[in-house]
Amino acid sequence: MKVWGVVGWKNSGKTGLMERLVSEFVRRGIRVSTVKHAHHAFDVDQPGRDSHRHRQAGASEVLLSSRQRWALMAELRGADEPDLDALLSKLSPVDLVLVEGFKSAAHPKIEAHRAETGTSLLAPEMPGVMAIASDCGAGFGDLPRFDLDDTGAIADFIVAELGL
Repeated sequence: MKVWGVVGWKNSGKTGLMERLVSEFVRRGIRVSTVKHAHHAFDVDQPGRDSHRHRQAGASEVLLSSRQRWALMAELRGADEPDLDALLSKLSPVDLVLVEGFKSAAHPKIEAHRAETGTSLLAPEMPGVMAIASDCGAGFGDLPRFDLDDTGAIADFIVAELGL
């Protein structure tokens, strides 16, 4: 599986870019999965539901299945957070995995940047950033620059870089 990341500061446009890229790649016939890193506690389950009760009782993993989808939830229970490679190994094979976050992992990335955040670019300090997608033309060195909303050009760049 090919892996490409989208990184940036909070409110930099990462999620919107991810969403548009997934749609664009699917439109092109490329099978895509995503991985999203969260810096906060989150729960995809609802208190009182059977699966939540299983987790609360101490299950290490709970697999929930229906005719429309299945979901596997794993509780770390004090163990270290898995790295990106460990998480990728849990995915079914696809053509491309888009990763939001995981800034320090070694995969190639594009940085999303919006002027309104008032933040500096990550690229100067972050190996693996291969291009910048910005709403204000921000750039670093000779890295390719894209308009943050030019999804087609960004997708073309990723396809060329990964040989898809």
